[in-house]
Amino acid sequence: MERPIAMNTLSQILEKLRLKGKDNELKMSDHGKMQSKSLGNIYKPEDLTIVKTYRFEGDSDPGDNSVLYLVEDKDKNIGYILDAYGIYSDNIGSGFDDFLKKIPTENRDEQELFS
Repeated sequence: MERPIAMNTLSQILEKLRLKGKDNELKMSDHGKMQSKSLGNIYKPEDLTIVKTYRFEGDSDPGDNSVLYLVEDKDKNIGYILDAYGIYSDNIGSGFDDFLKKIPTENRDEQELFS
């Protein structure tokens, strides 16, 4: 039986997603929608559900602050949206935040997501 590993860092969670074949990153496109390059899909907020959110705060460097959103599309594909927050955010303007606010949210258990 596989022993569960505590996931405390961003890199540990991303590695777990990769090992489970769920390393599907979604990024904001120029058209204001999320795009998955690995699946070739483009999503509107109503096409996704945030199923888990992780916040990471650096001990001494504000540049280490980030949020990882695990999302599921209507076809049950799991992916993620990664954002550094604060002044280090890659997403300029309100479009990214407005998009995220429109995505429905559930809070699923990690065992369900990573099994």
